[in-house]
Amino acid sequence: MTTTDKAPPQAFPPQTYPPELARLTDSPPGSFELARYGSAPEQYGEYWPGGDGAAAVLLHGGYWRARYRLDLMHLLAADLQARGYAVWNVEYRRTGLPGGGWPGTFEDVATALDALPGLDGGAVDPARVALIGHSAGGQLALWAAALSRTVRPAAVVSLAGVCDLGLAARLGLSNGAVAELLGGGPTERPEVYRRADPMALLPLGVPQLIVHGSADPHVPPELSRRYADAAGPEALLLELPGADHFDVIDPATPAWARTARELARLLPAAATPA
Repeated sequence: MTTTDKAPPQAFPPQTYPPELARLTDSPPGSFELARYGSAPEQYGEYWPGGDGAAAVLLHGGYWRARYRLDLMHLLAADLQARGYAVWNVEYRRTGLPGGGWPGTFEDVATALDALPGLDGGAVDPARVALIGHSAGGQLALWAAALSRTVRPAAVVSLAGVCDLGLAARLGLSNGAVAELLGGGPTERPEVYRRADPMALLPLGVPQLIVHGSADPHVPPELSRRYADAAGPEALLLELPGADHFDVIDPATPAWARTARELARLLPAAATPA
């Protein structure tokens, strides 16, 4: 595992985000180092040190597509660091990039999670890790929680997650993003859906916080409702009236303040809440 303070190599030209996304990538307070978990350009993450062993693994969204990057989680990473968590903000191969989609995207998430205990001289307690994913990252976080790997998370937080892949595919969300990720629809690739869809992996055996804004125009709240209902007592559904798709990853919003309080209940950290 190597770390560097230099920008990672780009496998594609930098994309310009629209204003509602660009505001999330501002240079935040706090500090991090880049660390690689593989040799592909996208196999790296940002490690934000701190805390008393508790850590949050962040998985960004963007319907698993190349034009969306881990910088969408910068403000959230800084906020979590201020709350006393170490943060591992993970990049991964996405559709539109070599190796992206099934199974490469999923393999990257698993490998990055395995790499966490080796960062920062072993400062992270592998039993005190929360997986936090937004949108497509919510699906990846729930999927990763079902793995038997080096890190067994203490909690999983899905923020506006695409946590019912079968329904998302049938709805054709984001111009068929799920079929693009998995190489076809549920009837064409049933075994892949059984291995990738969080709905098919229940029970996870991990406490889950399922957060969704009622005004989300990108991922229907019904996906989170259906998932939480299927997960039963393992999951708490937190539906936030009036919140949109990006409010849940904006530290300035009441939506994130409420989510952070619930996270602290599931996985306390040393610092006084920010």
